[in-house]
Amino acid sequence: MKYPNLCTMHRSQCRLNGPRTVLRYKRNGLYHDVTWAGFRWMADRAAAGLIELGVQHGDRVAILSENRYEWMVADQAILSTGSADVPLHAPLAPRQVEYQVGHSESRGIIVSNQDQAEKVYQVLAALPNLEFLVSFEPVSAPPSSKLRVLTWDGLMQRGGLAHLGQKILAREAEVTGEDLATIIYTSGTTGNPKGVMLTHGNLLGNAETTLEIGPQPPEDVLLSWLPYSHIYARTCDLYVPALASSTVALAESMETLVLNLAETRPSTLTSVPRFYEKVWCRVEHLPPEARGVALKKIFGPRVRQLSSGGAPLPKHVCQGFFDAGLPLLEGYGLTETSPVVSFNTINDFRIGTVGRAIPGVEIKIAPDGEILVRGPNVMHGYWRNPEATAEAISKDGWFHTGDVGHLDADGYLTITDRKKDLIITSAGKNIAPSELERILVSDIYIDQAVVFGDGRRFVSALVVPNFEHLRQKAAELDCKLDSNPDGFIQVPCIHEFLAERIDAVMQQVSNPERVKKFLVLDRPFQVDADELTATLKVRRNHIIRKYERQLAALYDD
Repeated sequence: MKYPNLCTMHRSQCRLNGPRTVLRYKRNGLYHDVTWAGFRWMADRAAAGLIELGVQHGDRVAILSENRYEWMVADQAILSTGSADVPLHAPLAPRQVEYQVGHSESRGIIVSNQDQAEKVYQVLAALPNLEFLVSFEPVSAPPSSKLRVLTWDGLMQRGGLAHLGQKILAREAEVTGEDLATIIYTSGTTGNPKGVMLTHGNLLGNAETTLEIGPQPPEDVLLSWLPYSHIYARTCDLYVPALASSTVALAESMETLVLNLAETRPSTLTSVPRFYEKVWCRVEHLPPEARGVALKKIFGPRVRQLSSGGAPLPKHVCQGFFDAGLPLLEGYGLTETSPVVSFNTINDFRIGTVGRAIPGVEIKIAPDGEILVRGPNVMHGYWRNPEATAEAISKDGWFHTGDVGHLDADGYLTITDRKKDLIITSAGKNIAPSELERILVSDIYIDQAVVFGDGRRFVSALVVPNFEHLRQKAAELDCKLDSNPDGFIQVPCIHEFLAERIDAVMQQVSNPERVKKFLVLDRPFQVDADELTATLKVRRNHIIRKYERQLAALYDD
C-alpha cells in the first residue's frame, strides 16, 4: 500500500488538494461546498474532542445517522483517534441498536438527530458501557442518566480548546494496516447479525486496487446516495474518491436521485441494480435510437460510466445501457471482502458477468459450486465470534462467500445464486431462484419477483408488476387493477395476461424449472416493510416467510 493507514492517506490528500472542493451537499434547498482543508480542520477538531472524552486507541465508537457530510467527517475523526467506528444502518429499530452497540462494546455513539437519539435512550439501561452521545443536531438529554450528551458543534468546540494536534498525529502514527478500522454488522436472515471486522489494510488496499484498474481523474464528480453504513458506499464512494482527489456530491435520497443528477451533473455514479432497473423501465418502450437520448438526458452530459453492485444486475438492463451509449459496469463483493472482489472495467468487460478478479485477489469454485475468495481484502474475522470466523475462512485463507457461480475460460465470474437459497423440488431437482427471478423481471410487465418451491412439486412465484405498463394494458383490456384484502391482484383478465407473459419467458429454462403458478402483489417490495435491504436488495427469505401461507395455497389442488 502507498500509505500505512486510512488516516495518513486522508491527511496527505487534504494537504495536497487544500482549497479544492472535496464534497458538495444540499441543505435548505442550496448546495454548499467543503474544501479538502476545511474537511480536515473539522475532522481534527472532532478527533480532539473525542480524545478529550476519553476515547483510546482500539476503542469503538458507533455512528447512527442517515447520509450527510458530518457522517464522512465523523468517520475520519474516529479513525484519527486510533479507534474503530461501528456504522449502524439508519432504519434500525431500538432493539437492533441495543444489540449492535452492546455487542461491539462501543464507548460512545454519534447520532444525527432526536429521532435517532431516542432509539438509544429507549435501550440505555441495557448499555452500561456507553459513556457519551454526540448528535449532529441539537437533542434533549435523557432524564436522570449518566450518559454525556453533546452536540456536534459542542464536540468540535471541545476539541478546539484541547490543542491536541500533536496527540492526534501521534495516534495516527501508531495505526498500522492490521489495526481495526470498522465493525460492520451484516443483516442476517436468522439470528443476530455478525460483526465483520475490517482493518485499515483491508479497506485501503481494496480502494487502491479498485482505483488502479478503474482510474478516476481528479476532475471527476461522483454522485453518492448509497448508505455509508454499507461497505459498498464506504469504499467506493468515500475512500476511492479520496485517493483519486475527486469530488463527492451527496444526493438527498433515492427518490430525488434524478433531480440531483440534473443539479450536480456528475461524471460517475455508484448505485444498485434496482435504480438502473427503474430508469430502464422509463425508456424501454422507446425506439432503440431514442433510448440513448433519453438516458443521457436523465444522467446528464458529463456521465462517462456507471457502476452497479450489491445485487445481481439483469443482463438485459446492462445490455440496454451499453447499447444506448452509457457503459454500465457490474462488480461483485461482500462486506467480508472490503468489498470488491471483481468488476468489469471500461476497457475490460463482459456483459452478464461481474468481471474478473482485481489484482491480488484469487477466486476459485468449490466442487459444490460455491465461490471462494482469498486475498488482502478478506476480513480479519467476525467480532467476538471465533466459531463463525472458523466456519467462514479456511485455514489456508479461503473465504466461503455463500454464493454459487462459475468462471469462464477468460476468468470472468458469473454469479448464479446464494448457496442457501437453492431450491430443491420434491422430485430432487436443484433450481437457482436468482436466475429464474432475473428471467421474470426481463419482461417489461414485471418489476420484481421472488421464486418459491423448496420441497414442492413445482415452482411458483410472487411477482410485482410494472404498474405503469400494466395500467396501460389494463385500460386496453378494459380491466380494473383491483386487489383483495391480502394485497394481491386477482383480476382474471390481468392474471391471464401475465400468465402468458410468464409462460413465454420461461421457455428459456427446462420444464421442471418453469414457474407454473404465481401471485401478483398490489405494491412494490418496500424497505419499511423489511422486504428490501437499505441498498434495495430483495430479502427473499423474509418475503417468503411473510407470504408463505398464500404461496403454499397455490399447491392445494
